[in-house]
Amino acid sequence: MAKGRGDRPVRVGERIREELSMILQFKVKDPGLTHLTITEVRVTPDLKLARINYSVLGTDEDRRLAARALRRCNGFMRAEVGHALNMRYAPELTFFHDNGFAQVARIDHLLDMVAKEESVREESTKEGAGDDE
Repeated sequence: MAKGRGDRPVRVGERIREELSMILQFKVKDPGLTHLTITEVRVTPDLKLARINYSVLGTDEDRRLAARALRRCNGFMRAEVGHALNMRYAPELTFFHDNGFAQVARIDHLLDMVAKEESVREESTKEGAGDDE
């Protein structure tokens, strides 16, 4: 089955994600980017714009530092991505904080709390039932 042109932005987005991860790990020496992970890259069909979602482990201050660091090295990363992917025009990189991991952690915490409350409720019910016997 032949591939259509519709999957090219997806493939380019994945390559950009891989390249940005390598660039952040080995070429950019900004301390604000130490806890940053690229979570997703979406590229427009004309390949001129790339929306990059990232996550930062740490505090709100760590997220602010990462956002500033990304703005500082955006041009360098854009040039590196264009060169690595051998593209005529490197896409414009726009970064957006992805708080999905924080939301997942919060939901896990809430579910743990509910499970603990249920186990306490079950224990008290068992103890109450044992008194009747």
